[in-house]
Amino acid sequence: MKEIKAVIRPSKLLEVTEELHEIDGLPGVTVSEIKGFGKGRARNAHDKVTYEMVEFIPRIQLEVVVDDGMVEEVVNVIQKYAHTGNTGDGKIFVSTVDEIIKIRTNERGRDAI
Repeated sequence: MKEIKAVIRPSKLLEVTEELHEIDGLPGVTVSEIKGFGKGRARNAHDKVTYEMVEFIPRIQLEVVVDDGMVEEVVNVIQKYAHTGNTGDGKIFVSTVDEIIKIRTNERGRDAI
C-alpha cells in the first residue's frame, strides 16, 4: 500500500478532486488547507500571507492511501489536473504504508482502506 500526498494550488482543488472521483475503487481523499514556502520563499507571490516576517503561500494538501496498483493512475490524475506550468504548482510524494487500522472495526491492512 502507498500513501500519496500532493501539495497543490487552491485554485486547482475542484478540478483535481472531480477527476479523482472518476477513479474506480479510489477509497477516499483527505483535503487540508496548509501554508508554506518553497525555494522562492514566497517573495513575489500575490497570494502570500505574512506571519512575523515569514511569508507563506496558501496551498491544499491531498492525502490518499491506495493499493500499489492504483498509484500511477492517481499520480497521473493529480499531475495532469494540478499542472499550470508555473512556479509553485506543487509536489506529489509517494510513500510506503506499513499498516492501516480502521478504528471503528479494528480491521487491518487492505480491509481497512
